[in-house]
Amino acid sequence: MKSLFILCLALLSVSSLFAQGSGTLSGGIETQHNFFIRDSIIGAANTPQYDRQKYGSNTWVTLNYQNWGFDIGMRFDAFYNSNLIDPLDSYTALGIGRWHIRKEVFGLDVTAGYIYDQIGSGTIFRSYEARQLAIDNALVGARLIYKIGDFLSIKAFAGQQKKVEKQKSLFENYQPVILGGSIDGSFIIGAEKDDEGNITSTKNAVILNPGIGAVRRTLDDETMNNIVTDISSYAPEDVFTPKYTTYAFTAYNTLSWKGFTWFAEGAYKTHEAINTFNPKGVLEDYSGYNVYTSLAYARKGLGVTAQYKRTDHFVLRTSPLQSLTRGQIAFLPPMARQNTYRLTARYNAATQEVGEQALQLDILYSPIPRKLTFALNIANITQLDQSFVDFKSPLYRELYFEGTYKFKRKWKAIAGFQVQQYNQEIYEQKPGVPIITTYIPFAEFSYRFDRKKSLRIEAQYMHTAQDFGSWLYGLAEFSIAPNWSFTASTMVNVVPKKYENIEAFYDFLISYTHKSNRFDLSYVKQVEGIVCTGGVCRYEPAFNGVKFNVNSRF
Repeated sequence: MKSLFILCLALLSVSSLFAQGSGTLSGGIETQHNFFIRDSIIGAANTPQYDRQKYGSNTWVTLNYQNWGFDIGMRFDAFYNSNLIDPLDSYTALGIGRWHIRKEVFGLDVTAGYIYDQIGSGTIFRSYEARQLAIDNALVGARLIYKIGDFLSIKAFAGQQKKVEKQKSLFENYQPVILGGSIDGSFIIGAEKDDEGNITSTKNAVILNPGIGAVRRTLDDETMNNIVTDISSYAPEDVFTPKYTTYAFTAYNTLSWKGFTWFAEGAYKTHEAINTFNPKGVLEDYSGYNVYTSLAYARKGLGVTAQYKRTDHFVLRTSPLQSLTRGQIAFLPPMARQNTYRLTARYNAATQEVGEQALQLDILYSPIPRKLTFALNIANITQLDQSFVDFKSPLYRELYFEGTYKFKRKWKAIAGFQVQQYNQEIYEQKPGVPIITTYIPFAEFSYRFDRKKSLRIEAQYMHTAQDFGSWLYGLAEFSIAPNWSFTASTMVNVVPKKYENIEAFYDFLISYTHKSNRFDLSYVKQVEGIVCTGGVCRYEPAFNGVKFNVNSRF
C-alpha cells in the first residue's frame, strides 16, 4: 500500500506539471498474461500455476519526465502468480521497481536512485536489465560523472544492488555495499586540421579510447556470519578466513585506425570466498583475472572479427552465497554466436565465471553488395586446463555458415548449416550426461506480394542422438503492414529420446500494432530448455497455455 501511495502521488505531481504545459512526459507499459493448461506428458505440471492458479502476469509501467534540466523517471512493477523469478514457483508482489533523478550542474552529471551503467566492457561492473531472464541488477545509490573537455571523463558511484528473488524481498536491496569509479579518455593522433586547429578529417588518424576502473565490494555482517557458519562446518584442510572486502581493477583501450579496431581489457580481482562448484560443496579462497581482446577489420564487402578470452576464478557477486543470475556485479562478454533461429539457439553457451578460455572468429563477405552475402562463425570454448585442439570434453564448439541472397525488394532467401558440441553436464549441471553433438541445416524464404503484404517461411532440422533427440521445426508468418501479423510454427521431436512417442509443440500468434501499441495473443506449447541473452542463461520449464502481451509507448 505504501508503494501504491507513492506511485499515485508521483503520478499526480507529474501530471500536474505536464498539464501546465511545461516539460516532456513519456513512458510506456509492458504487460504479460499467461494462462496455464496442464500437460504432464511434456512436463507442464507440478507447479502452482498448472495445479491450481491457472493464471499469472507481469506488468511494468514506466514514466519519464524532463524539465528545468532534470530527468526524472520511475517504474511500477506488479507480479501476480508469476513464475518469472522462479520458473517452478509462484509469487505475488507489487511496488516501485525503479526511480531516478538526474541533473547536470556546470558539467557535473548527478544521478540518484536506480542506475544502469558499466565500466569498460562490464568485466568488473555492469548493472543492467534483461526482463526475459528475470535480471534487474540496478545499482541503487548515487553516481557522479564529470567531463573535462572532450578528452576525459571521470565517473564515481556508490550503492547497493537491487535484489530480484522471492516475493518478500523483491523490492529490497542486497546489503553489501558497492563503490566504484572509472576514468575514460578519447584521443586522436594524426588528424587533419585547418588553419584554426579544428579537426577536418580523421581518415588516416589513430583514435584511442583508453580507460581504467576499480570496484570495491564490502560484505554486510549478516552475510559474513552466514559465510563463517558455513566454513566452520568444513574439514580442517578446507577451512580459511574469509574477507569482508574485495577489490577489482581493470584497464582497457580501443584503438581504431583506418579499417582496423582493436579492443583489449585485462581485469584482476583480489582474494575472496567464492563458489567454485567444488565436488565437496565448499566455498574456496581465490583471486581471479579475466583477459579479453577483439580485433576487427572492415572494408567494402568484407568484415572480419577475431576474439579471445581467458577467465580464471573471476567470480564477482554481491555475495559468494549467490548463484545463477543472482547478485552479479561482473559481466563477462560471451564468446559464442547469439543465434536467432529456434533450433540453432536451443543449446547456447553461458559464460563460465570459474574458468574458461575461448576463441571466436566471425567473417562476413559480400561478393555482390546488397544482393549476396556469406557469413561464417567459428567458436571454441574449453576449460582452462584443456587444449583448444582437445575434442574429448569441450565446453562448447560451433561452426556456423549462412548465405543470404536478395532479389531486389521482392524476395530474400537464407540457407545455412550449424554444427555444435555442447557440454550439458557443465552448462546445465546434469551429472553423467554425454556431450551433445548437433547438425542443423536451416533455410528461410521471404516474399513481398506488394507494399503491405509479405510472407516468411522457416525450415530447420536438428539431428542429435543425445538429450531429447532429433527435431524438425517449421514456421510461417504472414504480415499485413502496418497492423497485422499472423504466425504459426511447430517443433516436432521426430526421433524422441525422452518421450515415449513423437511429440509436437506448437505456437500460434496473432499480433496487432496500432501506432505505438502492440497486442500479441498466442497459444504456446513449448519444450523445456535453456534461454540465453548475451551469454547469460537460465532454465525455462515446459510451457502449455495461452499468452496475451501488450506493449505500449507514449
